[in-house]
Amino acid sequence: MTWHVAQDDLRAYGRGDLAPPMLWSADTHLMACARCRAVLAEVSDPAPLDEGWARLDAELDAPRQGFLESAFVRLGVADHTARLLAATPVLRLSWLGAVIAVLLMTVVVTNSAEAPGTPALFLALAPLLPLAGVALSYGPALDPTYEMAVVSPMHGFRLLMIRTVPVLAVALALNGLATLALPSYGLRALAWLLPALALTATGLALTPRLGPVLAPALVGGTWVAVLVVAREMTDGTLAPYTVAGQGVAAVVAVVAAGFFYLRRDRFDSVSAHVPFAGFPGGGAA
Repeated sequence: MTWHVAQDDLRAYGRGDLAPPMLWSADTHLMACARCRAVLAEVSDPAPLDEGWARLDAELDAPRQGFLESAFVRLGVADHTARLLAATPVLRLSWLGAVIAVLLMTVVVTNSAEAPGTPALFLALAPLLPLAGVALSYGPALDPTYEMAVVSPMHGFRLLMIRTVPVLAVALALNGLATLALPSYGLRALAWLLPALALTATGLALTPRLGPVLAPALVGGTWVAVLVVAREMTDGTLAPYTVAGQGVAAVVAVVAAGFFYLRRDRFDSVSAHVPFAGFPGGGAA
């Protein structure tokens, strides 16, 4: 190889000032010429090169926005909030698919009953789905991004709300769509709404004390026990779905929501962040 890039041109190349067509010739030559690459390293200012590599590393290391995160950003949600929302386990397709499958099977079973009356199976199951979704959206036992969320510079109560509100909205929306598939039951099929709000609010209110696993588990177990006892003591009527039962559910929802809000600072305490696996006070200092 008899031709080499002149030092002045190499300096301009290193600064990014070399113009075509010399730029194209220098690019092609440098790929094949070790000597010119060595000279380029000697005559170039290392600072712009280091800055360029730093920018490249930052670009390569920057996490790519997924579909859900991009959708939240387009809706005006802040980048950091959108990332926390998108990382919520129960907003993933696997959870949503499981919920839809459960609701579809419940609707099919309810509609195929030989003596349709009150949609007992659907009304028993529907309030548990929002509670389960909220339970899976926050806590060290079930959330794979829990550690990153906890160290984020954000109030624990706000973090919980960021996770809870969209999960609750999605669960209620799916339940509402399933309700539309039960037209023969009329407004009775909507009776799950107040119990669902009551169960979810109660589970959240108990979380600082019992932890994000035990609290919803106890609330869900109590709900099932109430339904079983009520069904055994009556002619099959589900007590929470009577007029009195709906009134009680509304009162419980309001009281639990108020208690949850009053205890919001407890979500920044150690016992709210690290209680495990369901034992009261576990991990508390």
